[in-house]
Amino acid sequence: MNTFQRRHIGITESEKNAMLSAIGVASLNDLVEQTIPAHIRLKNELNIGAAMSEAEYLRHIAQLAAKNKRFRSFLGMGYAETLVPSVILRNVLENPGWYTAYTPYQAEISQGRLEALLNFQTLVLDLTGMEIANASLLDEGTAASEAMSMFFGLRSREEVKAGKNVFFVSEFVYPQTRDVLTGRAGGLGIELVFGNPDTDEIPEKTFGALLQYPDQYGRIRPLDKVIENFHNHGAKVAVAADIMALVLLKSPGSMGADAVIGSAQRFGVPMGYGGPHAAFFATRDDYKRNIPGRIIGVSKDADDNVALRMALQTREQHIKRDKATSNICTAQALLAVMASMYAVYHGPDGLKAIANEIHLNTICLAQAFKNLGYELLSDSYFDTLYLRMPAGKSTDALKVATENKGINLRYLCKNEEFTLSVGEGLTNKDFQDLIDAASEAIGQSSVSFENTNPQVSAIAAEHLRTEKILQHAVFNSHQSESKMMRYLKRLENKDLSLVHSMIPLGSCTMKLNAASELIPITWSAFCDMHPFAPIEQAQGYQEMLANLEKDLCEATGFAAVSLQPNSGAQGEYAGLMVIRAYHESRGDFDRKVCLIPSSAHGTNPASAVIAGFEVVVTKCDDNGNIDVDDLREKAEQHKARLGALMVTYPSTHGVFEESICEITDIIHQNGGQVYMDGANMNAQVGLTNPGNIGADVCHLNLHKTFAIPHGGGGPGMGPIGVAAHLKPFLPGSVMLNTGGENAIHGISSAPFGSALILLISYGYIKMLGAEGLRASTEYAILNANYIKARLKGHYDVLYTGKNGTVAHEMIIDCREFKKTADVEVADIAKRLIDYNFHAPTVSFPVAGTLMIEPTESEDKDELDRFCDAMIQIRKEIKDIELGVSDKEHNLLKNAPHNADCIINKTWNYPYSPKEAAYPLPYLKEWKYWVPVRRVDNAYGDRNLVCSCAGIEEYMDA
Repeated sequence: MNTFQRRHIGITESEKNAMLSAIGVASLNDLVEQTIPAHIRLKNELNIGAAMSEAEYLRHIAQLAAKNKRFRSFLGMGYAETLVPSVILRNVLENPGWYTAYTPYQAEISQGRLEALLNFQTLVLDLTGMEIANASLLDEGTAASEAMSMFFGLRSREEVKAGKNVFFVSEFVYPQTRDVLTGRAGGLGIELVFGNPDTDEIPEKTFGALLQYPDQYGRIRPLDKVIENFHNHGAKVAVAADIMALVLLKSPGSMGADAVIGSAQRFGVPMGYGGPHAAFFATRDDYKRNIPGRIIGVSKDADDNVALRMALQTREQHIKRDKATSNICTAQALLAVMASMYAVYHGPDGLKAIANEIHLNTICLAQAFKNLGYELLSDSYFDTLYLRMPAGKSTDALKVATENKGINLRYLCKNEEFTLSVGEGLTNKDFQDLIDAASEAIGQSSVSFENTNPQVSAIAAEHLRTEKILQHAVFNSHQSESKMMRYLKRLENKDLSLVHSMIPLGSCTMKLNAASELIPITWSAFCDMHPFAPIEQAQGYQEMLANLEKDLCEATGFAAVSLQPNSGAQGEYAGLMVIRAYHESRGDFDRKVCLIPSSAHGTNPASAVIAGFEVVVTKCDDNGNIDVDDLREKAEQHKARLGALMVTYPSTHGVFEESICEITDIIHQNGGQVYMDGANMNAQVGLTNPGNIGADVCHLNLHKTFAIPHGGGGPGMGPIGVAAHLKPFLPGSVMLNTGGENAIHGISSAPFGSALILLISYGYIKMLGAEGLRASTEYAILNANYIKARLKGHYDVLYTGKNGTVAHEMIIDCREFKKTADVEVADIAKRLIDYNFHAPTVSFPVAGTLMIEPTESEDKDELDRFCDAMIQIRKEIKDIELGVSDKEHNLLKNAPHNADCIINKTWNYPYSPKEAAYPLPYLKEWKYWVPVRRVDNAYGDRNLVCSCAGIEEYMDA
């Protein structure tokens, strides 16, 4: 009774029987047999160990944690020791009200997250000196590649015609960033040139450049003249900057940068063996329609109150598809919230105190090392020292001495040079241990850290910031824990998340994120590990990762898995790059055509183009299935150049297509590879798998099928599984020996992507076991078909399988309501808020429809509440159709209704406040009050404001 499976799956045995009766099938097995084609069903149970109880799992993961050696990290390279304020740890990272919310596409029920992300944008703009920022990207390496792609897309027609395709990368940029750029450039046809920006000649066809500030050796170099030089050659410049250094240093924007990128990790987000961390991306206002990712903007609601929303091209790939310049679908919202709250809690004075303390400790270390005879190779630095061993001494001895003290440094070439980087929270004892090890390595007597007393800063006056930062009220009002706690709770209460009700989003699988899965991510042995720590110090991590890879191989039917891609779209890109590398290894350099069904998720064509493929769209039939005849015709037409097919299974329409094996055979017969989008794996695990249907590669959205929380719009993970012939090409890393023997370049900055949150999926699998994984899939199918049965006669389901069932999700057709009642699908979405529900997926993959997915985690009472709400809304539409309700002034058009509207406004609606706020009895027991009325999207785009500076003045414009 007390198994994890019983806690994860919401349906009891008696509820299951009642639901099967409503559907009209005798058993759960009968339902599955009617839904999944027999020829692709698995014959055996998954070869995954028996389920652990929650207590057993926590003991097991504690044993793995004990195998990690928690060294004090002076490695730097974009990852630093940091302190997570306890008030943020407890109230954000460990709080399901923050981590279970979905991406804020429904702005009215996301005002808390949106405000926190607006704070993040404001923080980034202040520190970078730029004009517009997005609400986060995946990591620093991918943010750098997005800057390169943006500059590439900004070329004029004349520059494109002239073949201006060189991107200059400073040789002082972090090596992991250079690696990610190299892979991305190959797909886009960009030529990378690495060099010294201070001395090397700029190639004639340079369209852009990337600089590091401070550079990878910690050196602070003036950027003004370098940037001006690139501008004189017609090139735009991106600067990868350290966010903590920017608290003290002159901003890149003030020196002429066109874009500034970096990682916000050291603003209170643990290193986590590589992630997740929020990257930042800021640029000039001129490029606001080219900036990748999500932008939070200020608008107004139906009552002219301030309201926030995602602005501009928040999902441009769904609009532009193969013309999109980015495939980004997931950001790092939860981590951006943490970073922004770190700044809110500390305020400008607190941040400056932290930055100054880091710098002072670094200066003291520099003095101590010089006193020991080490050579300081740069005298202008913030937190990183670039050092050379005393004459005749080797870093080999230093490495032994420091590791004996539990300290990691970064060692460079010739066994002579090394760097050390100082983070927040390191103590005088840590520094003394380092000095003692340094003295032992060269046979000298140690010197005292506390007795070092440098008189001058290592930052020259001309490099220091002169303007004030973070003068906005939000960063100067919450410095006590009481105020901070209340501010966080106030924002949390504005949002609707899984703590309130089910989130029935089709294609997004908003399942339970169990507490036992999440507990270990805050343990120091996991969350404080540097991604480039020696592998022997991370044996607990390595064992967990190896076991997770094995289990994911078993679940997918593949030979190997790469855990590196840190989002679903990143997984798409990684999978296609692996396919490309496979073709090229066989001499097939021209296999660049990628077939994509017209129903595909918008990231599919965007990812294909970024990976260097040409998109050819194939038709779907009237039932939403791939038109096999059209597919065969186009596969044969492009036979000589066919590289891949991208297919989602079950289909984007929520149906197991009977012809899937025929489809994969057609592609293979014509020389292509099959990429399966894993968005709908929640309907496959334990019952069928990508390998069984003939796919060659598949990405897995771990934030969907394998229970990583969506975090209000991120984090996510998108590892890829591949068949044996693709294994040699799995992504590698310049920092760690990982990936295939002929590995493609890194996809993400860290070797295992956002490794910390892989613990969540690991726990999910270990506590469910093979039987629980299969049962989860079966109950996901049961719940979807139960909703279909309950809504029958009220709404039409657009697509079903040959036996009239749906997979784990369904599309209901709302297009007729526009004709009969002038009701848009968005009106239904907003009215659902009044019923305490997040809307299903709106107008995807078919305009004017709702795609519903309940997941296996919901109980029958919750499913019934949702169905009751949908049926009552259908009655409200019927009243409009019959003329009982006004066509322009009704419950749906005016939804959502907030407390202010009902209590404080003059009530002049042709229906009662009770009908607006309490349309069903269950709402009297508990009511979520939406903070704003319907948000005016068009106003927000016409009057774009993307920071929290002077919001009120814009509302009077």
